[in-house]
Amino acid sequence: MVVNLSPSPPLHSSSIIRLANSKSPISEPWLRLKTHFPKPLLSPSFASPSVNFTCKKQFLHGNSRNVLDFRTWSIAGFDYGNFEGPQSVLEAAAVLTAIIVVHESGHFLAASLQGIHVSKFAVGFGPILAKFNAKNVEYSIRAFPLGGFVGFPDNDPESDIPVDDENLLKNRPILDRVIVVSAGVVANIIFAFAIIFAQVLSVGLPEQEVFPGVVVPDVRAFSAASRDGLVPGDVILEVNGSEFSKPGPSAVSEVVDVIKRNPKRYVLLKIKRGEQNFDIRVTPDENFDGTGKIGVQLAPNVKIAKVRPKNLVQAVEFTGQEFWGLASNVLDGLKQTFLNFSQSASKVSGPVAIIAVGAEVARSNIDGLFQFAAILNINLAVINLLPLPALDGGTLALILIEAARGGRKLPLEVEQTIMSSGIMLVIILGLFLIVRDTLNLDFIKDLL
Repeated sequence: MVVNLSPSPPLHSSSIIRLANSKSPISEPWLRLKTHFPKPLLSPSFASPSVNFTCKKQFLHGNSRNVLDFRTWSIAGFDYGNFEGPQSVLEAAAVLTAIIVVHESGHFLAASLQGIHVSKFAVGFGPILAKFNAKNVEYSIRAFPLGGFVGFPDNDPESDIPVDDENLLKNRPILDRVIVVSAGVVANIIFAFAIIFAQVLSVGLPEQEVFPGVVVPDVRAFSAASRDGLVPGDVILEVNGSEFSKPGPSAVSEVVDVIKRNPKRYVLLKIKRGEQNFDIRVTPDENFDGTGKIGVQLAPNVKIAKVRPKNLVQAVEFTGQEFWGLASNVLDGLKQTFLNFSQSASKVSGPVAIIAVGAEVARSNIDGLFQFAAILNINLAVINLLPLPALDGGTLALILIEAARGGRKLPLEVEQTIMSSGIMLVIILGLFLIVRDTLNLDFIKDLL
């Protein structure tokens, strides 16, 4: 699973997250040639040392179009390793697990309902932690939380199913196999729509009013900001005597840029606290990468109102518009990633960072958790359709090549080489990211 998170807020969290899936056994020896639909969990887009993930929330209310662009930037203390509150961490992990289960369930149900043999359903990869068997299917939870997979006994030498059995996946018509391979994407799209629909009915959709300045929701204890007098709730109106070019996320970006460029050199902030305006000089500490940090969370100065549907028809309308808005952002983010790949490649993150951001979202409010879950689903669906090895789209591409060849499959060795090389790259990258993201957690850095 590949994900892309660009900046987002504790105030109201939304994210652009790309998820991708892979397609080859991880826990089994490569030469046993079992058919799997694994989903390793990786993720492009965390700018170290800060986490930022962005999303525009779009929906129509009456005749006016409201576009929300929320960002939370971390300067000093909002590294994605805060992990404050075990409950929020568990909520974020539960969201990721649910998305994996939904995706794999799509493959599983599409196969089972067509009478195609399925041998395994796993959450995670590697050694089995817990398992049970039901109706000739092994259900398991595995040690490495990099995704999940559905296994088919097509080329399993230990299987007692004849190799010419018409209900083996490899022996089914092209359309049947296309349905099975694409069912995970369909399941995630349906799940994302259902999540947004639940949000519309339960809490409504947010509508924002933007005010001048940048809000400081949180100040880290013993940080530069704390030492120099910033407190939660302050509103930054100017930086070094300059007003912001415009309110909203761009103002947050301006503050972040100034802080990063001035380690150990004071920055003059004009602050609004209650009804008073005054100046504070803050001297950023130097981060490990040489940039400045002051230990605060920053957010656009906005007030959020909730828009609730008046009836079921309007609820469906709001859901569709919000879903399309989020999907458009995911597609736009994907396009930007490919157009600026040299810059985006360094911002890839794994499950540790995703859960950290999800935990921050979960701590803010329930709206953010709805958005986090919906966008993860949409990202997984979109990325999974790319015709790349180790993705569902890669498997679909092989099936289409077979169709173009008049039903003649590529040699098994060629297919295995393509898919196994893809999954190996994903696994290596995933393990690297887990180590790197773990080392970036605040409490780990404190220990080091």
